Amino acid sequence: MAEFNIGKHCRIDSCHQHDFLPFVCDLCRGSFCLDHRSREAHACPEEPCGKRLCLAHRHQDDHECEKLEVQKPRMAATKELVQKIVDSKDTSKAKGRRGAKSSTTAAKVALMKLKLHAAGDEGLPQAERTYLQVYLPKDSKASRQPMFFCSTWSVGKAVDYAASLASLKNSNNIATAKKLRLCHPQTGEALQTDHTLLSLLSHPETPLFNGGDVVLEYLENQSSGLDVSDYIRQV
Repeated sequence: MAEFNIGKHCRIDSCHQHDFLPFVCDLCRGSFCLDHRSREAHACPEEPCGKRLCLAHRHQDDHECEKLEVQKPRMAATKELVQKIVDSKDTSKAKGRRGAKSSTTAAKVALMKLKLHAAGDEGLPQAERTYLQVYLPKDSKASRQPMFFCSTWSVGKAVDYAASLASLKNSNNIATAKKLRLCHPQTGEALQTDHTLLSLLSHPETPLFNGGDVVLEYLENQSSGLDVSDYIRQV
């Protein structure tokens, strides 16, 4: 399946961040990320309309400036873009095992949707967040829950945090008890608790994806993984 051409890169050379819904400057017409959307932040070379205005009418929308372009609210535009991509995916579902490109594209779409509903520490900066659709243990009331974690956390810390968010019993400190483990969404392999999420996102062969899936389940101490088809519908 062809990868969608979504968004643009921030024009600032030192940033160049890829943004799915970039801000377009109404003066210089450049595309910028959230951090560089203001004229001051990207040192806009263009001048505004130049009218002398009082304090109450200094903003473009207050004096109906002819150079002002009204843009859709960012969240509304996000939902519209997500729906458009989902609709287009439904008309041509790929068969067989997903390749790296299609998995990446699917994760990008899922990431936009997860950001609307995921639970996590709101104090975490956006740049440090890893969003995951967490499939919960089989005996849980819910089958899955969207969450976000700090990218520098270890898998073990992410397990503890996920258990807290989902109100799951966590006996990982008891030697003889079943252990809550995060498992890879494709291989089913239990992830090493001392690895960081960041290292798993950059794994050269079987990476996790920001916006992708992961399975949380109780495993016997000798178990190295599980059958992911019991949790995640494969397409």
